[in-house]
Amino acid sequence: MPDTGSGSTYFRRTSLFWMAVITGSFGYFTLLMFWPQSVPYKSLGPWGSFSKYLVDHYHPQLYIGYWMAWALHLAEALYSIKLCSDKGITNVSVQSKWAFQTFLFGITSLWYLLSYEPGRKKK
Repeated sequence: MPDTGSGSTYFRRTSLFWMAVITGSFGYFTLLMFWPQSVPYKSLGPWGSFSKYLVDHYHPQLYIGYWMAWALHLAEALYSIKLCSDKGITNVSVQSKWAFQTFLFGITSLWYLLSYEPGRKKK
């Protein structure tokens, strides 16, 4: 939804490309963490071999990285709420959309909010 002029309802959806990439990546990462036996490593070629190696030799580090990635997305979502307030986006529903989208898609969503320049108020 484009800016309606007041700035309080500004929301822009992240691109479908990034939605697919991030959803696929987190989905694959989740499989590696919790159901590594269900990943078809041999069908994935070099990527599968690399993934199998990481799971077999670095599973604790991958597990920590997995939760750190989610923590980073949570921090970005909380920051998006503050950023909305700072930029004059006061509609709670719109702030919630920004927070939810940023939690799911991280910086690819937050970038639109960071680059948003609210118009100058007329005197």
